[in-house]
Amino acid sequence: MSVTLYQKKQSLAEIGEQLKQTNNEIAEKAGNPAIEDKILNDLSEKSTGLEKRFNMLKTQIDHEEEAAKNKIKQKEFHDDPKQKIIHASAELVRATMANKAVAPDILQALGDDKTPSGGQNILPVTVSNQIISEPFDDNPLRQDETISAITNLILPRIAYSIDDDGFVGDQEVAKEIKLKGDQVTFGRFKTKLKAAISETILNGTDTALVQYVQSALQAALAVKEKKVTFATSPKTGEEHMSFYSDEVGITKISGDSLFDAITSSAADINDAFQSNVKTYMRRPDYIKMIKELSNGSMTLFGKAPEEILGYPVRFTEKAVTPVVGNFNYVQLNYEIASTLYEQWKDYDKGINYFGLTAWFDQQILLASAFRLAEVTPSK
Repeated sequence: MSVTLYQKKQSLAEIGEQLKQTNNEIAEKAGNPAIEDKILNDLSEKSTGLEKRFNMLKTQIDHEEEAAKNKIKQKEFHDDPKQKIIHASAELVRATMANKAVAPDILQALGDDKTPSGGQNILPVTVSNQIISEPFDDNPLRQDETISAITNLILPRIAYSIDDDGFVGDQEVAKEIKLKGDQVTFGRFKTKLKAAISETILNGTDTALVQYVQSALQAALAVKEKKVTFATSPKTGEEHMSFYSDEVGITKISGDSLFDAITSSAADINDAFQSNVKTYMRRPDYIKMIKELSNGSMTLFGKAPEEILGYPVRFTEKAVTPVVGNFNYVQLNYEIASTLYEQWKDYDKGINYFGLTAWFDQQILLASAFRLAEVTPSK
């Protein structure tokens, strides 16, 4: 018959009381020469035995209480919705890497209530949304453009209208709408991303595995997004995503210097777009411009870009020609429901990869909201 924790604590209290009494009795009789040594030795043996029993029982109680606390913590951990997602995400990666089907409860935790087919064509919406929708430090455009995850997305080129609208009546905007239509239809362009995973990462904690995979895939997406956004020679079919594409038709503004080109570009943009105008450019170009403007003085280097240009600046190495405009008129859309996960191995390198195949499109809704700042020194 098992002894309960309550019974153990009762016994511990009784032994503790006996030990206290025995030690008090030893203290009283040790100072009395009339007490025989045998009596004191018997009391000492009794005290040692009681102390040993007390310590053994206390060790059992401590271990049992610690186990109970850990069980409560574990239950609280698994009841935490955030931790459930992390655990489910980690199990998704491990199952995919092992070419195994993902358990239905894992898929349900990730927002996919469909029956899995072999573990390969799974569509966990939560993981896709975390990877695709969270801000990327490596892609500054995500601070300004609109991010969406809508299948078959169609948007009006201009989000609002008013009676006797002078904005749409603006010649440049009106021409663009007439040429391109008043709706923007988002397409599906496939991109395959890979995160190299070692055995130590795969067998590590759920949190470490999920953070590693998401960070790797987010970084890969950021590289892809910047590549298509600032492509000087876009891939066939992706021309509409690049600010530099002739198909988009962004107006080019020239200046004798980079400062002149950027400020003239900003000034040339219609008032309707002015509230959120920013400049995207390369950091080395900005530093060179500041050196030219300061003419040897260091006073400009401590100033914010908006104090010098009148508008905020975002830096990216891909912006070989500065892009000036209202980046609210750029939208990036992912089809999360179409996201696929898979595993494969590079046998030459001996590296296992967790792969994500995503479909996306980026649309520059109004080229009229942007200008390209080009330097053409006058002769």
